[in-house]
Amino acid sequence: MTGRWSAVPPLPVAALGFLVAGTLAPLVAPADPWRQRVWMAGLVVTGLPIAGRTLMGLARGQFAADVVAMLAILGAILLNQPLAGLVIVLMQSGGEALDAYAVARASSAVKALEADAPRVAHRVVDGRVDDIDAQAIVPGDELLVRPGEGVPCDGLVLHGSSHVDTARLTGEPLPVHAGAGSTLLSGSINLDGALTLRALRTAGESQYARIVELVRSAQSSKSPLQRTADRWAVWFTPLTLLACLAAWLISRDTTRVLAVLVVATPCPLILAAPVAIIGGINRAARRAIIVRSGSALEALASVDTAVFDKTGTLTVGKPRVHRVMADDDSNPESVLALAAAIEQGSGHLLARVIVAEAERQGIPVSMISTSVTALAESPGRGVSGLVNGQRVAVGSPEYIREQVPALAGRLAVFDTGASGLRAYLTAERSSRSEAGTRPPLLARIEFADEVREDLAPMFAHLDALGIHDRYLLSGDTAANVAAIARDVGIPRYEGALTAADKHARIVALERAGRHVLMVGDGTNDAPSLAAATVGIALAGHGGGVVAEAADVVLLIDDPRRVPEAVAIGRRSMRIAKQSIGVGLGLSLVGMTFAAAGVLTPLVGALLQEAIDVAVILNALRAAGGGHEATTTPPAVAIT
Repeated sequence: MTGRWSAVPPLPVAALGFLVAGTLAPLVAPADPWRQRVWMAGLVVTGLPIAGRTLMGLARGQFAADVVAMLAILGAILLNQPLAGLVIVLMQSGGEALDAYAVARASSAVKALEADAPRVAHRVVDGRVDDIDAQAIVPGDELLVRPGEGVPCDGLVLHGSSHVDTARLTGEPLPVHAGAGSTLLSGSINLDGALTLRALRTAGESQYARIVELVRSAQSSKSPLQRTADRWAVWFTPLTLLACLAAWLISRDTTRVLAVLVVATPCPLILAAPVAIIGGINRAARRAIIVRSGSALEALASVDTAVFDKTGTLTVGKPRVHRVMADDDSNPESVLALAAAIEQGSGHLLARVIVAEAERQGIPVSMISTSVTALAESPGRGVSGLVNGQRVAVGSPEYIREQVPALAGRLAVFDTGASGLRAYLTAERSSRSEAGTRPPLLARIEFADEVREDLAPMFAHLDALGIHDRYLLSGDTAANVAAIARDVGIPRYEGALTAADKHARIVALERAGRHVLMVGDGTNDAPSLAAATVGIALAGHGGGVVAEAADVVLLIDDPRRVPEAVAIGRRSMRIAKQSIGVGLGLSLVGMTFAAAGVLTPLVGALLQEAIDVAVILNALRAAGGGHEATTTPPAVAIT
């Protein structure tokens, strides 16, 4: 069944049309031969394309379930049994149409990635800024990256200060500070300050281009899943040919041989799997789980290993205020109130996070901010102003040192051992102590990503399904990944991984014989999603690129749908195999009667239709509810 939906539907429509036309022919031309002629013409027109496709598949070494149907069609033509042959064509082409409906659409992941790549770069020559094609960049070029633009190539920052969003590359949701001497990777997004950088590589050799190439190679090297019907056909087709040989040796009657072929036409194989798969896909869709192909649903049923990205998958994917602390006994709530008052007027991501946290704690930010004056912001570095006449500054350590040089020593001590994304606050104190004016307030606001609260049900369901072998692979720092892994209970984890590193780990698991389920949400996950047995994307975070690279897309940002997708896949394939087994069993009984001469080819074709109806009705149960659990093999090392 190699045809696509666009090519196959005319055949079942044409076969049905010829059947009807032949039946009505006596009304126009009473002579009986006209009916036979119409049916035979229809059989030749609709049957030979099926036979031709099957023969070409055999020439390529593809042994499929269509072989018996091809022999039955050719036999019906040679033995002048057009009605029986047309019934076979109708069943065969109808099954092809169902199969094509459930087959994968061509993925446009690579095109989506390429569309997101920066197209234009701003080259600085003798103080003049020229717009050039990103592909024209050569190492050594001096480039200007404005706020909101993507970094067109890997480069070294020469001038400027900003925060850069690297989530598409590393999966880390927290912006990183970039200043002179920082190395930036192509595909990063400059957020709030202009940067001048020196190109280290061409656009085609930079990080984003490598991700595109990884997705392309993963998709081209991923072997297509063998159809369930074709796996059963490996033994059923030779058995059918032996039955035909036995019928010939017993009777020397070619009509009996044709009757055996007609009854043996593996319509349960042709129909059961597509109907069950379509039912499973529809059930998944009702649960906001988009399974993009029939082969993806089959693959879901086989997974035994789960690999998770961290940011946006096991965590919320957005920064939050983790801790507020001062280097003395100052009240953290007072520190947060001052920071929120100053940051209220800033558009920086972390400024919005600070304000949101203050409001969550019930601090009247809007009221306090009315007393803010002389507000001044240095893009990407910090913001300062007066709150009720009190000088306050919030920003990076460098910014704080510039605002209050006398704090350099205290800041160096306070910053020792601190890690992760953080901002510092300093504020004048108006009150006096016995020793004189109190020193300025110095405080630190630490940010972190938040672990999802709904992970326990997901892991419990995976355990029930027998998927105990789980991994956490992330581009975040090793320390952060280890902390999250311990928190959620994943024993095997790695951090500081690039997109290529993640892809290599997935390939290693696949080569070790594992059937890998990869769950991710960032562009840096796209190569791994494409390489895994099944890739599941959280569409709420990663957008179109990740969804195109994945086999399954969760439209609702709920990780509990991951094991539900696996359960739907397993149940659908169990029903498909059950339908195939019962249908082939009934066909074997019919073959016995056909070989004995009890069934004519036409009666055999009608009997096969009755079996098909029973198979379809059973396969339609896949659209209903239910799930099952299985066991899983032991863990495999991937390092």
